[in-house]
Amino acid sequence: MKFIIGIGGVTNGGKTTLTNRLIKTLPNCCVVHQDDFFKKPDQIEVGEDGFRQWDGKSGFHVGKPCMITALDMEAMVNTVKGWQENPVKFARSHGVSLSPEAEQSDSETSGLHILIVEGFLLYNYKPLLDVYDKCYYISIPYEECKKRRSTRSYTVPDPPGLFDGHVWPMYLKHRKEMENNCNCIEYLDGMKSKDETYIQVYESIQNTLLNNL
Repeated sequence: MKFIIGIGGVTNGGKTTLTNRLIKTLPNCCVVHQDDFFKKPDQIEVGEDGFRQWDGKSGFHVGKPCMITALDMEAMVNTVKGWQENPVKFARSHGVSLSPEAEQSDSETSGLHILIVEGFLLYNYKPLLDVYDKCYYISIPYEECKKRRSTRSYTVPDPPGLFDGHVWPMYLKHRKEMENNCNCIEYLDGMKSKDETYIQVYESIQNTLLNNL
């Protein structure tokens, strides 16, 4: 059985922290991080708001649809498809420990195989919407998000005014679009403790898996 989980959410909401805990406790679990598919800085366009569109989508072009431009989404989709085609081979190539049952077989039908797809624009790209068996989205308030972002160190530092002038407005825009695209998302309160969030999601996944067996 193959099972794909989406862990989405606002920047600095706790997506990676949650994902890292889940991959340690879920069996035969691989992960695809959306951040690994960012293009080089000089390939990312500058929007009409004056900032490079690091949030992943071109925006603020009146009358034109938003397109994901900062990320190589085709490569990301192909990576997910690679896991779908052979989760055992994918796990081995990524150094993921498999259960004895899965390790002794090259068959994808042996046991349960889980993929976590983690990122901030998981539910805004239609080719990916149909692959998820379970969708989660972490939210935190504006003030908390701004505070957390200010304490993070990025390879390309945030220019002055980026959060208020680009990051937060685009988050609100993309969240509204996401809510229109996907109605099966379970929303998580990112202000809860890490333990609470993990337990909530882990139990939710376990219940869904039991119902699908």
